[in-house]
Amino acid sequence: MAEHISRKELKQDKVRESFEHGAEAVLSHTRLVSVAVLALIIVAGVYLGWKYYNDRQTARAQVALDDAMKTFNSPIAALGQPVMPGETTFPNETARAEAAEPKLAAVAAKYPHTNPGKLARYYSALSLMDLDKLNQASEELSKLDAGSDKELAALAKYQTALIAERNGKKDEAIKTLQSLSTSGSVLVPKPMVLLELAGIYSQTDPKQAATLYQQLKKDYPNTPVADDADRGLELLGPNS
Repeated sequence: MAEHISRKELKQDKVRESFEHGAEAVLSHTRLVSVAVLALIIVAGVYLGWKYYNDRQTARAQVALDDAMKTFNSPIAALGQPVMPGETTFPNETARAEAAEPKLAAVAAKYPHTNPGKLARYYSALSLMDLDKLNQASEELSKLDAGSDKELAALAKYQTALIAERNGKKDEAIKTLQSLSTSGSVLVPKPMVLLELAGIYSQTDPKQAATLYQQLKKDYPNTPVADDADRGLELLGPNS
């Protein structure tokens, strides 16, 4: 016969069993917490490592961009104008663009994911425009237009519109400028876009151009924008 188990012993067994299960649950929970903490440490380590690398790359890119921009911003020497000691000058914009573009392109290629690298790509495109290499300029600008930086994308779209106008694609330029006029960009303000748009309309639709100039005078009175609008109206003549 099985030995008789008293209620006291049975109670003790249940208490021991409950304790063992409780200890097991605590141990399991502790392991989960340890795994979670380890995962957080790994993620934090990866992020800090990436941030350190990104900050160093950005700093290096900025130094390289500053050097390239010295050439991009170098003055055009006027005939007979004295040159300051150590100052770099160029005889014309084409010569300056030829010198600046390779430097800017190199920064863009080496640091494509940094803000200085993206700016270098933009100024490289401007240099290509000065060199009348419009297709290459459009390719570089399209890379910026597709990026996440809205202001830089707006600048790229504006220059793309200017390229379209220079290529005789006025309808394409008008469409791009119309979309930019409602973008709310800080670097590509609405009045600048509308003045450019009115300039294109002055060649294709003078009445529409006159309407835009009049609206600009009304919206921005006593400003350089209104002065530019007045000049635009004068060029259109009284019949527009």
